[in-house]
Amino acid sequence: MSETLSLHEWFKSEVLPLEPALTRYIRRNWRSAEEVRDIRQDIYEKALVGGSRGLPTNTSAFIFTIARNHLINLARRTRIISIELMTNLENNIFDADLLTPERRLLGTEELRRAQAGLERLPPRCQEIVRLRKVEGLSTREVAERLSIGIDAVEQQTSFGMRALTDFMLGGSGKVERSRLKRKRIENA
Repeated sequence: MSETLSLHEWFKSEVLPLEPALTRYIRRNWRSAEEVRDIRQDIYEKALVGGSRGLPTNTSAFIFTIARNHLINLARRTRIISIELMTNLENNIFDADLLTPERRLLGTEELRRAQAGLERLPPRCQEIVRLRKVEGLSTREVAERLSIGIDAVEQQTSFGMRALTDFMLGGSGKVERSRLKRKRIENA
């Protein structure tokens, strides 16, 4: 009984006076103000469980370490999957055709064809299309990485995507720059 009494005394005399600082810490580090009270209560619960195993010598460090770890765990859980997303997923009805082996095979074949079309592009054009469309870099990032102008990146991306589309639709997949130049001259 005396251990329980000392745990409660420790909590009242050393943990509760930290409440204003703990609340500020949670508010600074958590995006939802409505959840601050619940998070604080969770931290208190963890502190009581930990304190029941042995009272810490530095209560402040103990409480704020619990708070930091708890916020990290909460952030990880919310990043993994949100409840709203889960609800949306549960409400969706999946098309059974999406899961058939035939659909999977078709997707694999299309991916191989896209790879073959990409390999047919000139080396510089191929590299730019790969960086932009496969790796998802911005036009500026590609320009900086390759030390070329933004206009060149946009032009090469356009040529490459036209050629790739042509190849995917059964054409030759060649980059046709002369046709584009003729159109510019005619429009000028």
